[in-house]
Amino acid sequence: MTHPNILLVTADQWPGALFGVAGRTDIDTPSFDQLARNGIRFVNAFSECPICIPARRSMMTGTAPREHGDREFQPSLTRPDLPHLAEVLRDAGYQTAAVGKLHVYPSRDRIGFEETVLYEEGRPQLGGPDDWELWLTDRGQAGLGHAHGMSNNGYEVRTWHLDEESHPTVWLARQACRTIQRRDPTRPMFLHLSFNFPHPPIVPLRDYLDAYRDRAIDPPVSGDWTEDMPHVLQRVRASWPEMTEDQIVAMRRAFYAQCTLIDHQFRLVVGTLREQLMLDDTIILFTSDHGEMLGDHGLYAKRLMLGMSASVPMFLMGVKDCLRTRPGTIDMRLAAIRDIMPTLLDLAGVPVPESCTGRSLVSGPPRETLYCEALAGAMAMRMVTDGRHKLIWYPAGNRLQLFDCVDDPQELHDLSAAAELAEVRDRLTARLIEELYGEDLDWVRDGALLGFDPPEVVTPDDRGLHGQRGIHFPQPPAGDPSKVVGAP
Repeated sequence: MTHPNILLVTADQWPGALFGVAGRTDIDTPSFDQLARNGIRFVNAFSECPICIPARRSMMTGTAPREHGDREFQPSLTRPDLPHLAEVLRDAGYQTAAVGKLHVYPSRDRIGFEETVLYEEGRPQLGGPDDWELWLTDRGQAGLGHAHGMSNNGYEVRTWHLDEESHPTVWLARQACRTIQRRDPTRPMFLHLSFNFPHPPIVPLRDYLDAYRDRAIDPPVSGDWTEDMPHVLQRVRASWPEMTEDQIVAMRRAFYAQCTLIDHQFRLVVGTLREQLMLDDTIILFTSDHGEMLGDHGLYAKRLMLGMSASVPMFLMGVKDCLRTRPGTIDMRLAAIRDIMPTLLDLAGVPVPESCTGRSLVSGPPRETLYCEALAGAMAMRMVTDGRHKLIWYPAGNRLQLFDCVDDPQELHDLSAAAELAEVRDRLTARLIEELYGEDLDWVRDGALLGFDPPEVVTPDDRGLHGQRGIHFPQPPAGDPSKVVGAP
């Protein structure tokens, strides 16, 4: 059997609803919109753990956090003893290559990729420097990659401080094109292109920020429940300084500019596939590891079970004339990050390992419910959805939220106390309890959610300015790789 080529493109921290094809008029995403129209757009796609490392472990192993062992963010956790996507494809005869962020430990663990060109956002304590910083050094810009002064988890804004060629989005796209050009023509290729943006720092190229200067930007939304937030959400809100309306609009413009740059650079990769006569024989899947709140409900970043954080884009274009990925298909099934591995293997004609708990999105029945989870202890959040309704449980304070995902996609109205939805709430609660494990079981008794008393909400110490990087020449000393920096 002749296997197709596979291109898996991921962005970091891009919400599933933030695309023109999803109805947004305040952002330009022409290339990804067309990719979605060229195949299947899964409109109910979620990150089962909307945090960078756990989500990527799910993506590369086809498993949920329960199986791969991380629902928090453990930077020093080594790879799980599970078959990885690149390993399975390599063993099936594929040339496997990764360009960009893998977010594994140690960072040079290739997890089955024969070749890696790494950009790891300035984490030398995990075994750097990475290839982008070495490239900067070779061209006389040693250590200056993060000299823009913007934080990797903050919402300050400025334009990119070096030349366009050195911007990580541009650099990664060109490295991907070069990898395609240098491929082994005797084998099918699996290429994973992993962009680190639009994740902060928010440092768009000036031309792209200028393109949004006079653009009307949708303001953040605020639900009727925000005056009495669950404990976890109060802590998240306290983790970033309050921003004015003008600051939020400026931040959103700059964030969208980073998205559009990714969209345009993706075009170069598609163009390279076309000119190398590979495009018709290549499966392309685009997704993100999680979303970004962008000020909605007064909240920022990821980790949350709310839509802008937990929903992700998932656009799948098959090889030319593939009957299972018909152009213009909108698929309403519940999809998850862990479904990527079995879906790509299914389309490639490669057996799916029994370890995968994800499902192929192009064969078999859809799931009835999807369970998602994030963090532990007082920050724990658990969620279950049937596609129409979403139930979120916050164990600290034993709070529930219930949203109608169809009639209220922006989650403005918490329906957890609505008498007419008691059956829905009880049914989803019972389903959520079935999924709980570990410490969560201590917060349940006799089939009922008990939770626990929340601690006091305090403004967290931000001595490190949300993970601010410095000058990386000489390289910063290796520290404790398990230390999480820049997180609330």
